[in-house]
Amino acid sequence: GVDGAIRRAGGPTITAECAEIIRTQRPNGLPTGEAAITTAGSLPARHVIHTVGPRWHGGGRGEADLLRSCYVNSLGVAVDHDLSSVAFPAISTGIYGYPEGAAALVASTATQSFLAGRPQIATVAFVLFGDEAYYTFVENAAFQDA
Repeated sequence: GVDGAIRRAGGPTITAECAEIIRTQRPNGLPTGEAAITTAGSLPARHVIHTVGPRWHGGGRGEADLLRSCYVNSLGVAVDHDLSSVAFPAISTGIYGYPEGAAALVASTATQSFLAGRPQIATVAFVLFGDEAYYTFVENAAFQDA
């Protein structure tokens, strides 16, 4: 998935930093919905914010709240580290099976709610894999005019 692609492209530094976070701060791993930050290794960015999305079980196990937490906690980490731009994949829509349309609605509303009154984050990009994912996101996202 996206995590593996980021680690391959960013090189061993990211994996080593993730292992150090688990060793020193999160011995049971990063809980679903929480976020942690590392440097970006050899990626053209300063940092990578890591989050664990929920697996889709039909929507009755709090998946939307957990997915919302992924976005909110990641943005909180960005603010804590004085970042002004963030790029998100469609969290949980790959091997975790979260329906893309439902995920787009959660991602867009969580991001808008968080950013209201927080001007330090100037840019949020949603980076999607392919035209179908893009159009599904656009059709299902709930963005209000700023």
